[in-house]
Amino acid sequence: MPVEKIIESVHPETPESTSQVEKLKGAEQKIEKISSHPAEKLREIIKPITKTYSKSTHSLVANSWQKKRAVAIDNILAEGLNDIFLKMNTKEQKAFKLKGEETVMKINELLSHAKVKVNKIIALIRDWLKLIPGINKFFLEQETKIKADKIIKIKDKF
Repeated sequence: MPVEKIIESVHPETPESTSQVEKLKGAEQKIEKISSHPAEKLREIIKPITKTYSKSTHSLVANSWQKKRAVAIDNILAEGLNDIFLKMNTKEQKAFKLKGEETVMKINELLSHAKVKVNKIIALIRDWLKLIPGINKFFLEQETKIKADKIIKIKDKF
């Protein structure tokens, strides 16, 4: 499989992908020259190639599970709020959506730590839900608690 297709499948539409393609093309050329070099020079050629490849693969693995967890958090937060969201005007919807995306990123970051700070997660969810116009105080607390519990449960999955 050509190097370009591998990089495009892993990093679609990223500016770093072009530099990685160039690095891997250079690595391919070095590999082609291997047959004419003695064993000592082979080690010098192979070391930089493996270092470049392992760094990019590690970041891809980390990004993939973080993205999956962010999607799961987003789904939990959006659960049951479709009707409420559709009743808002466009300005409120934009503000609610932006604050929701910000909340997802912050919660995802909090879940990355070894010690999960549940109070901070609850505060983030509560602040986000307060943007709903005319929200009942009891509904706010109940939804906050339910969503926080579900988010804490997914921490072990990712």
